[in-house]
Amino acid sequence: MAASSQFDTPVSRALTARGAVFLGRLGGINLTTLTTYDLDQFVADMNALVKSRPEQAKLFDKGSSYLERLVRNPSCIPEEFQRPTGKGKRANHGSYALYRGPGLFVSAVVWGPGDNVGPHDHQTWGMIGVIGNAIQETRYRRVDDRDREGFAKLEQDRTTLVKPGDVSLLIPEVDEIHRMDNFSDRSTVEIHVYGKDLVGLPRYRYDLETSEVKPFASEKFDNC
Repeated sequence: MAASSQFDTPVSRALTARGAVFLGRLGGINLTTLTTYDLDQFVADMNALVKSRPEQAKLFDKGSSYLERLVRNPSCIPEEFQRPTGKGKRANHGSYALYRGPGLFVSAVVWGPGDNVGPHDHQTWGMIGVIGNAIQETRYRRVDDRDREGFAKLEQDRTTLVKPGDVSLLIPEVDEIHRMDNFSDRSTVEIHVYGKDLVGLPRYRYDLETSEVKPFASEKFDNC
């Protein structure tokens, strides 16, 4: 999926067909066309926010309010991006790139029943909003002095059941190491928003038993 700031994409065209609800005259009251907050508007709002170079607190404050609005719309992304791929090494998982642009990357992530990922970081700011079902997120903090390459001692900080409409924030170097578990019998659908494209971005996985740190990078998304 090529980097672009244009919204005329297969995703946006699919969204346009379902994005507006028209209410006519009812009980003598004139009702106007209501437009559901959709992916295109979210991307436009986030791009404007990112280009203003806000401080981190403002970025998260305004950005999370946009994301909360987006994930309240269950049709904000096409249905094909709301289910696992059903194939490959992680057939019970789905990762779909929705937008790539300077300083902004948006994707849909689907966790099928029982799907999970171990502790890892992101090396960029991030926001995660849940559209459907829920997911258990466990956060960790580093308690070592960081002077040993390939080694990290983690302690569990908190565990949260993230529900529809909730937004989770990822703060680089401060609060971004987490594991994700879907213990339910239904798929969980999320929107992920980052300051960098995750494909090729050097990141790290953490082994809780051995304290080993292993580098990794996302190779591609399921749709591109």
